[in-house]
Amino acid sequence: MSILIDETTPVIVQGFTGDKATFHASEMIAYGTRVVGGVTPGKGGQRHLDRPVFDTVKDAVRATGAQASLAFVPPPYAGDALMEAADAGLRLVCIITDGIPAQDMMRVKRYLLRYPESVRTLVVGPNCAGIISAGKAMLGIMPSNIYQRGTVGIVSRSGTLGYEAAAQMKALGIGITTSVGIGGDPINGSSFLDHLALFNNDPETKAVVMIGEIGGQQEAEAAAWVQANMKKPVVGYVAGLTAPKGRRMGHAGAIISAAGDTAAEKAEIMRAHGLFVAPSAAELGATVAKALAKVS
Repeated sequence: MSILIDETTPVIVQGFTGDKATFHASEMIAYGTRVVGGVTPGKGGQRHLDRPVFDTVKDAVRATGAQASLAFVPPPYAGDALMEAADAGLRLVCIITDGIPAQDMMRVKRYLLRYPESVRTLVVGPNCAGIISAGKAMLGIMPSNIYQRGTVGIVSRSGTLGYEAAAQMKALGIGITTSVGIGGDPINGSSFLDHLALFNNDPETKAVVMIGEIGGQQEAEAAAWVQANMKKPVVGYVAGLTAPKGRRMGHAGAIISAAGDTAAEKAEIMRAHGLFVAPSAAELGATVAKALAKVS
């Protein structure tokens, strides 16, 4: 199994005919993702990558039965695109866009609450690499060749560190079920907790890698949840050991602004809650191997 997507998931692409969306949609199709169409306002009725183009998400969902979307929409319009996807009934939207105004994401999160939790759209991102269920389907921009099918889940604020973990594990003969990039913005559509819960309930996933960054409380909250609820070992890592206080490092959400925000503090919190903590990014794969050996 996998979480969020597999080879049967019907997917549309918002912003379908743009150059970046075209490139990555082509990669997704080649990987085996079931891309059934896309949305570009004003281009409805055309075909692109041999798939239909629609003016609205509702039109696309009605015609194709799509359940998920990958959104390549410019920052000023991204919030509206997410709310449109929710209104159309999509269960999952992954948004790659960087630089969405924080107020727009706050508005989106409030908007989603009008729907019951059982039918509420799950948003992954923004400012993320996306989702890949190895060997099955891809909803994002990651290099698919580094992901080997296996039994370890990955959830990461950093796209490139998610790649690094997958590549190191592949070199050691360890594969993944699904890798999720939640994005590094201050306001995410979904959190570590959302995806840890899904991995916890996935029978194929035997362990999880959680990669955090400086700034915010997500890692501490997730570590406490892991100790109380997780039935599987979790390997933790926090990027930014040398980050100076008050300076943003890479992602908009990666800034030390309060106690508990530093990488060292977060790593200690993870250890205190029973996670296997990788001492460096170069040892992610080796730490996963140790964690699997201890529970096998």
